[in-house]
Amino acid sequence: MTFNPQAEATAREENNAELIAILEETGQSDAESSWDLDIFNDEERGRWVAMVSDEAIAELSYRFVGGRIVLLTTWVNPAYRNHQVATEVISHALDEIRQTGKRITIICPVVGEFIERHREYIDLIDKVHPGSGAHPRARKESLIASMEHDLS
Repeated sequence: MTFNPQAEATAREENNAELIAILEETGQSDAESSWDLDIFNDEERGRWVAMVSDEAIAELSYRFVGGRIVLLTTWVNPAYRNHQVATEVISHALDEIRQTGKRITIICPVVGEFIERHREYIDLIDKVHPGSGAHPRARKESLIASMEHDLS
């Protein structure tokens, strides 16, 4: 099987869009899922994993860069979406990161959207290297203002 970077990027974008839409639809501030999840940090593979029984149903991957934790991507098995699974995994990971005293760089837009809704985690974002997924509303507002300026 060959690796197709374009197909991989497209699948990742579709996954992110779906998870962000779910966050917007629920509008719930509660970060607990409908499932009894076991969440653990798989440090060897650089990911927090959510398990139901013996099945991995979600993950948040990360890497260490320059003393920061770079949050890369969130994935939830489609059968478990719409049940706050992503929010529970993300909040668990952020709580664990807070205990270490480290800062985060956000690449994953799902994490960025989560923090926009749960402002108590905003202090974890590295001010020098916030990442492309951080502060999604500010970027959206900037893009809209730019488009309005181009139309006038």
